[in-house]
Parts: sequence; structure tokens; C-alpha cells
Amino acid sequence: MKMRDFVIMTDSCCDMTAAMAKDLELEVLPLSLNMGQDVYRNWLDGREIGFEDFYARIRAGETATTSAVSVGEFEDAMRPILAQGKDILCINFSSALSTTYQSATIAAGDLRSEFPEAKIFVVDSLCASLGQGLLLYLCAQQKREGRSIGEVRAYAEATKGNICHWFTVDDLNHLKRGGRISAATALFGTMLSIKPVMHVDDGGHLTPVSKARGRKASLLALVDQMEKNAVDSAHGPVFISHGDCEGDALLVADEVVRRFGNNDIHLNYVGPVIGNHSGPGTVALFFVGHKR
Repeated sequence: MKMRDFVIMTDSCCDMTAAMAKDLELEVLPLSLNMGQDVYRNWLDGREIGFEDFYARIRAGETATTSAVSVGEFEDAMRPILAQGKDILCINFSSALSTTYQSATIAAGDLRSEFPEAKIFVVDSLCASLGQGLLLYLCAQQKREGRSIGEVRAYAEATKGNICHWFTVDDLNHLKRGGRISAATALFGTMLSIKPVMHVDDGGHLTPVSKARGRKASLLALVDQMEKNAVDSAHGPVFISHGDCEGDALLVADEVVRRFGNNDIHLNYVGPVIGNHSGPGTVALFFVGHKR
């Protein structure tokens, strides 16, 4: 029996470039950002709010709130694909950070009765930003190699716990507003130029791990973690995202090249939804490791 075709679906918190998502044939649904009286959808190409514009407004003191992809939006995106006789593998932003995964799960459940012959699998990536992007990239390669939807789903579940997320921020006040650190920690950290080194843990939560004195030290600390834990430092794909600080992201990329000779490096912005919580000046490094 011929294997049914399937589509890999995700959401915009994967923070991939629009070009990469198109090349990988991903179906990407946008989360939303509310700034002032306006609502912007977080498309990967920045068509409703550009990345530089967003960060300029945040630096100017504007605040925003974010919204997950709704059940109805998932149903509206899934139904035409299923009507074409295709299956769906939906890999979403960490359930510890958004209700998007729950929305996808409910939508899939609602549509199974309408399309009883279809396979609709939903995976909680437990990843964020280009960590989610890296998992999707690897899954898309599996699909290209001819794996079935069940095989790619199993690969995603087996691999997501090895997607390492290491990041630092330049301004502690954004983490304070998000409840990630205390006001006192933000105050003294700012006074002493202490920068947190954080990661996303096995449960998909943002977790402080260590501290570095000064910006450059915190950036190099990300590469230190890659040196300790990467499965293949020299050849595995490396993703780097940044909160409108490309120069700092390039410093990290250059250090990866210098230490490991790895040139399989992909850079992009931290999108507005995640950037609203992490702030300008965020730099994050993602790679496949032995463990998170």
C-alpha cells in the first residue's frame, strides 16, 4: 500500500527564517502580539511587524502581551490539508511556555471524527525559538529521506530532549518583568554587570544555570556549554538566534567556527513573541547534545 503524504505543521515560535521554513515545506501558524491598540500576527517574514521595528519599540519603552494560536486557527489550517488526503505531524512550542500545543491537541481531536482515516499527530517539542526550529529542521530531513509520519513522530519524541538551548540576555529587567528573576537580582546584576547564563530544561522551562561577569564572558559561556555537551561539535547543525544584536550573535558564531571548525551555522532573530519576554540583546545557541 502506498504511504500517504504528510505535512509538518508548527507555529511561529520556531523563529526560523521564512525562506528556511518554505524550503523545508513547513506549514507555520503565527502566534499574536498585542502592542497598544494593535494586534500583530508573528509571521516569520515579519509582514505585520518587522523585527527591527518591534525591538525599537520595546527599547523605547512600549509593552506588549502575546497570544497563542487558537483551536479554531489550527482547525482552519488543518482541515484543507486533511481534505487533500494528507496526514499532519504538528510540532509545537513548549507547553511550559504557551498553550499553543494544547490548542493543536484539541483541534486534532476535533478533526479526527471528521477525517477518521487520517493520522493527526501532535508533538510537544518542549523547545523554544530556534531550538524548536532545529528540531523541525532535523524532522524535515527525516521526511526527505522517506520516513513515514509515524517514524518522524517517533524521531521527534526521541530527539527533542537532546536539543540544547543556551542563552543569555543583556538587560535583566525583561526577565524581571516576566517573573524569571527577582527585582533585587535584576538590580544588583545590572549594577555589577552580571549576566545570567540560562537554558531550557527537560520540562521545557527557562532555567538560570550560572552567571558571567560582563557581556563577552556570557556569550563565550554559551559556546563553553556546546564544547561540554554537543554530540558532534564539528559537523552538527548549529542555530543561533538574537534579539536585534546580530554582532553579538556573529561573535558566538565565529567562536563556534574557531573552536570546532563548524560552518553549518544558521542565524535569525528571536521573534517578537519570545522577544517580548527575553528582550533586546538576547543571544541563544542551539545544538544537538548528549542531554539538555
